[in-house]
Amino acid sequence: MNKMFEDLKLDDVQSIINPNVNLNLPYGCEYLDILGGRNFERAKSLIEKWPNYTKSPLLELSKLAQQINVAEVYYKDESERFGLSSFKALGGAYAVSRLLIKEINKQYPNETVTTEDLVSRKYSDITQHITVTCATDGNHGRSVAWGAQSFGCQCIIYIHSTVSQGRADAIVSYGAQVIRTLGNYDDAVRQVDEDAKKHDRFIVSDTSYEGYLDVPKDVMQGYAVMADEILSQLPSNQKLTHVFLQGGVGGLAAAVTAHLWEKLEQDKPLFIVVEPEEAACLYESAKAGEPVAVLGNLNTVMAGLACGEVSVLAWTILKDAVSYFMTINDQSALEMMKILAKDAAAHPVVAGESAVAGLVGCVAATLDPVMRKRFQLNEASCILIIGSEGATDPDLYQSIIGASATQIKGGEQDCEKN
Repeated sequence: MNKMFEDLKLDDVQSIINPNVNLNLPYGCEYLDILGGRNFERAKSLIEKWPNYTKSPLLELSKLAQQINVAEVYYKDESERFGLSSFKALGGAYAVSRLLIKEINKQYPNETVTTEDLVSRKYSDITQHITVTCATDGNHGRSVAWGAQSFGCQCIIYIHSTVSQGRADAIVSYGAQVIRTLGNYDDAVRQVDEDAKKHDRFIVSDTSYEGYLDVPKDVMQGYAVMADEILSQLPSNQKLTHVFLQGGVGGLAAAVTAHLWEKLEQDKPLFIVVEPEEAACLYESAKAGEPVAVLGNLNTVMAGLACGEVSVLAWTILKDAVSYFMTINDQSALEMMKILAKDAAAHPVVAGESAVAGLVGCVAATLDPVMRKRFQLNEASCILIIGSEGATDPDLYQSIIGASATQIKGGEQDCEKN
């Protein structure tokens, strides 16, 4: 193994082929009912009108690409999105805005309610009495809280026992009430559902389950804006061949997969989903051929991916379109964060723990001769990675890297090697 990757722990990386994948399927009505089409265009139109909207950067990890002998690795850097340091700013906040508009239209059915109306508090007589709520590992809850603060409603966010205090404090900073629950993320989801029914709150979740489908569709439509940006940012002569996506409940992976599938059709790239070995619900679902739950504490440093139950909407997309599923260990994620902070690109990249899962999977697959051949990776491959978050917990980031995110961005790269 070359020097850049000598500290990565890749020996126990697992990969399986998805037995259900069908690369010849068109992006038909079953999928459009979930993601894309006119609903996506509406999301794109609204989000592009938000204050301070700008496309996040698409970076070239050319030094890393050279080390793994591929043509290029593109990294969609979400570390500064709306100041929330995560792609989830696109999803939760958009779903909050859609929910509020629907509630306003119940009382004013003939009015066209805009984002500007929400921001200006034109309908505050309605919105101030609405409370949105969700469970979170950190980033989605921050997005929902930010959306509630931006658009004028109340917000209560549930976090489970292992969510860091830094992430809890970040949610509180957007005016939300935070409730810490026992158990894991999926336990918090169930508590949110129970309390919302009891107190007439509106759930804005990024995971879907039976009887709860409409809001998660809005969340994923927001995520798809990121994929649309990528298509506009790629060089015109560049064709993506592979996309390595982190798992979680599957919302991010499904949104990116669906949008590229819809827009690129038969020219779509090969999709690979990567998860922590301690929270691999998509991997296990692929093995079983149907959604299955992973039990236990789901204890992984990749906090945003610590999910044990699959989003049923996301699974509808992923089961047909993803070619391979992978699992990685926590140590490899921590080391990849350090690599990005030092020497993977022309400039240092600040990446949080959950941002690097796809990149670890990519490096593991390209360096292993069997996986490299199986995944059809070669020197002409053009690979996309979603850098889904930055230093969402600044203290934790500094403890891992040995320098703050500000120092890394400023070029101070004397990172400790743990």
